[in-house]
Amino acid sequence: MEAVHTQGILFAETLQERAMSQEQLWLVVTHMGDPKAAFLLLFPFTYFVSRRAGVAVLWVAAVSEWLNLVFKWMLFGERPFWWIGESGLFVNKQPKVHQFSSTCETGPGSPSGHAMVTAAVWWVVVSSLGSFLYSRTHSVVLSVSPYLFYVSMLLAIGLSRIFILAHFPHQVVAGSITGFILGVVLNRRVPEGRPLLFFFGCSVAMVLGALLLHAALQQLGIDLSWSIALAKKWCSRPEWIRLDTAPFSSLTRDCGALLGLGLAQYWKPGGWSLPWAPRALSLAISAMGLYHVNRLPLPVQPQGLFYGLFFVKYVIVPQVVMVLVPGVVHLFTHRKKKD
Repeated sequence: MEAVHTQGILFAETLQERAMSQEQLWLVVTHMGDPKAAFLLLFPFTYFVSRRAGVAVLWVAAVSEWLNLVFKWMLFGERPFWWIGESGLFVNKQPKVHQFSSTCETGPGSPSGHAMVTAAVWWVVVSSLGSFLYSRTHSVVLSVSPYLFYVSMLLAIGLSRIFILAHFPHQVVAGSITGFILGVVLNRRVPEGRPLLFFFGCSVAMVLGALLLHAALQQLGIDLSWSIALAKKWCSRPEWIRLDTAPFSSLTRDCGALLGLGLAQYWKPGGWSLPWAPRALSLAISAMGLYHVNRLPLPVQPQGLFYGLFFVKYVIVPQVVMVLVPGVVHLFTHRKKKD
């Protein structure tokens, strides 16, 4: 792997050298590929276009991110920004690379979570859109265009992760391929209309599965906090280390979102039936609501409190999108129409 990692560093060095003038663009792209964007941006947008697609996006995002956590714990992938220092190969000649505010993630690096979750959730969107376009136009060229966008987006997000030194190229490729497979498989098994007990069971199973794996690896003498220690050691600025990039943050996000999805379908089975104009209004209000939910400051100490509140935050997300906002919009638009 040493040769693979070295070539990855050289590729990142070349990429930064040639594309540093587009630094802000790469940072925007990497934020678009952040797994939380699937929960806070893509989910509400797709839900108000197609209820089934929205539920599928949330389902696929939660399961694929949880599996990414499991893979990372088992594969122990390095990250470029700390491997440069830990390898000892660049003592005499340091590579000309720079870190950024999004570089210093604390989990292991393989496979790339950004690439994996993005590939999984966007497959739901592009496959649905491609089928819709073909059914309406019977144009192969037009129906293929979403898939070309899909490949282009994965390439851009992968390059952005390499550019900021968060991942090696092989980790991005592995994440993209794994995410694509998960997207295809999970999109066929969307739990639309399943009882609350199903989602509660999934949420509990995710927690117990992750904790059992964590305990088993510790029993084998494997310290799963190794990546956090290396991130803190080699990150250029301490303030770039964020608790919401830690492995247990993604676990609580996934479990909270699935439980929230079950609660939303329990409170309002079938969802609210809205015309296109109220749907657009609901999307706008939901986006503003989730923006403020995401910005809620959480105490980082004690960590148990942080993870508990982080869990609650993502339980709230489906309630806002699927129940609260469309319910209020329906109430006012229906009353206005009745008057």
